[in-house]
Amino acid sequence: MDTLHGQAKAGFAKEAQAYERGRPEYAPELADWLKRELGLRLDSAVLDLGAGTGKFTHLLATVAGEVAAVEPVDEMRAQLQMRLPGLRALKGTAGEIPLPDASMDAVACAQAFHWFANEDALREIHRVLKPGGSLGLIWNVRDESCDWVARVSELLAPYEGDTPRFHSGAWRRPFEAVRYFAAPALTMFSHSHVGPPERVIVDRFLSVSFIAALPDDEKRRFAEALRRLIYTHPDLRGRDEVAFPYRTEAYRCLRR
Repeated sequence: MDTLHGQAKAGFAKEAQAYERGRPEYAPELADWLKRELGLRLDSAVLDLGAGTGKFTHLLATVAGEVAAVEPVDEMRAQLQMRLPGLRALKGTAGEIPLPDASMDAVACAQAFHWFANEDALREIHRVLKPGGSLGLIWNVRDESCDWVARVSELLAPYEGDTPRFHSGAWRRPFEAVRYFAAPALTMFSHSHVGPPERVIVDRFLSVSFIAALPDDEKRRFAEALRRLIYTHPDLRGRDEVAFPYRTEAYRCLRR
């Protein structure tokens, strides 16, 4: 059984509500991608692994008839159950998925796979997938070609430490042996999160695991730095609503 990373457990438990408020939804084009690349239909069964508060689970439920969500953090799973009452939400990890062998047509991991990117997780995902099934890996990635987004990244960088992160690329290593899955195949979409800067910037980055896990005083200083950026940057100053630019990266990994 894999162990949940300490910062993930502490941070996501403390800021589950900020995660729900501040994290973006997903590009609308992903619905077609799920049908085309993962083969989802209204008679399909799909697992959302590392489902968090259900941001991506909600989209899966529009394209598949049976959706299960696995999330190890109780506070995150509680948010998911409030958002999607009646949906099957299970406590579990990528190393020990509480589902039978060959029970899922597809498995999706949105904003999550970098936390458990190892061969044991791929073996367990392979186990619950039916022959011919696929694993989908999805991330909303900040578009740092935008100056103020790059400034946000600069504020984050000193706190990152050795926290598993998508941008490190380390999540790709378990696929190098090509034992359980083919190499990830990328499709990319542009996407924006539109809303008040307090939600799409401050809440968004207070929900980052290693920020959420900080002592309250240090977290408050980080939030103040974000607000100074909002109050002073020419593209943000005085705006009641902003569009935070992302690119959505979606990877299909075929089961071997």
